[in-house]
Amino acid sequence: MQAATTTPASQKIEFRGSHGTQLAARVDLPRSDPRAYALFAHCFTCGKDTVAASRISRSLTRNGIAVLRFDFTGLGQSGGDFGNTDFSSNITDLVNAADYLRTTFRAPSILVGHSLGGAAVLAAAREIPEVRGVATIGAPAAPSHVTHLLGESASEIERNGEAIVKLAGRPFRIRRQFLDDIAAQPQAQRIATLGVPLLVMHSPTDDTVGIDNARLIFDTARHPKTFIALDGADHLVTHPDDAKYIADVLAVWAHRHTGPSRRRSRAV
Repeated sequence: MQAATTTPASQKIEFRGSHGTQLAARVDLPRSDPRAYALFAHCFTCGKDTVAASRISRSLTRNGIAVLRFDFTGLGQSGGDFGNTDFSSNITDLVNAADYLRTTFRAPSILVGHSLGGAAVLAAAREIPEVRGVATIGAPAAPSHVTHLLGESASEIERNGEAIVKLAGRPFRIRRQFLDDIAAQPQAQRIATLGVPLLVMHSPTDDTVGIDNARLIFDTARHPKTFIALDGADHLVTHPDDAKYIADVLAVWAHRHTGPSRRRSRAV
């Protein structure tokens, strides 16, 4: 059910996620009729209200693009147990978010993902037929990249089936099913057969997800594809100027691929 508008350009909403629980979301709307709708996927264990997600989304609305951003199952204000989720459930959450947009506003033509959210939008794109472009920000080439964030806890998870892991200063229950799931994802195949224009944005100095990940994504993808170096940006995109730059580039790129004459591209 749609909630009251918090500002003339923003609405809090909820939709049903992969585990049947309600997911908290926000739709940022331009003050005029949106020329496109985008779906934003946040970073691993982050949320829809992180600095990057909120700043990039609001900057996109100033460029005429409406954005839905939400908390994945078990994170932020969304229901469910994070310990029961995995990468596959994140993909389903994204598809459900697209379904909500399709029935309530307009289907998303652009998918944007930050960090592991970037890997998720690459995986979900084929399941959302209206998508005309996918953009990643500091994304890993494979979901299994996040295993290194678990440190020694990865061995404990393998041994005991689960462990409490501190990520960004907060405790999260990670189960073996999560490790098994990210290891089994056919991500390279998905990237190679994406079928829509791809925009890869990455900082050369990203010390969380190294720039080699951007190279692997870009080299695996077929044309049309574009790479933008986010010089000086940190992984979480905490500086306002970096978020604005990302949104400005995204808006120009999205405008090229969301016009009425544009059809879903066939990669070559």
